[in-house]
Amino acid sequence: MKFIFSLPLMLLPLIVYNVIVFGGTDAVVGDPWSAPLFGIDMTSGARFTMLMGDAMITAALVLLFVEMLKATRTGVVALTDHILSMLVFVAYLVEFLIVGAAATSVFFILMSIALIDVIAGFSITIAGARRDVSFGHHEGH
Repeated sequence: MKFIFSLPLMLLPLIVYNVIVFGGTDAVVGDPWSAPLFGIDMTSGARFTMLMGDAMITAALVLLFVEMLKATRTGVVALTDHILSMLVFVAYLVEFLIVGAAATSVFFILMSIALIDVIAGFSITIAGARRDVSFGHHEGH
C-alpha cells in the first residue's frame, strides 16, 4: 500500500499526453494542444479561452504542488518516491529526444515540471533531514 503513495504524480501527465497524442483516434487533426476547451466572456469585454495544452500544464502544476507536500516525508517511502520521480523525468527526456510527437512546447514544459519535481524533492528532503539531525553542543552538557 505504501508503494502506491510512492508513485510520482508526474507520471499522470506523461500518460495523459501519450494517450491523447497516440490514442489511435483520427478525430484529432493537427496540434491537439491548441484546441480550445472552453471560453468565458469577461466583464472587461475580453474573452478568456482555455486551450487543451494550458489545461494540461495547469494540471501538472497542481500535481507538482502535491509532490512538494509529499517531499516533506522521510524514510524509505521518500527515497522510493525520489528514485521513481527521477525515472519519470528520464522517461520524459528520452521521449522528448526521440519521439516526434513529443517535440512540442507543452511536452517540454511538462518535462521541465518533472525536472523541478526531482530537484525540489531532493532539496526539500535534504533540508528536512538537516533539521532532524542536530550538530554541535547541547546546552547544559
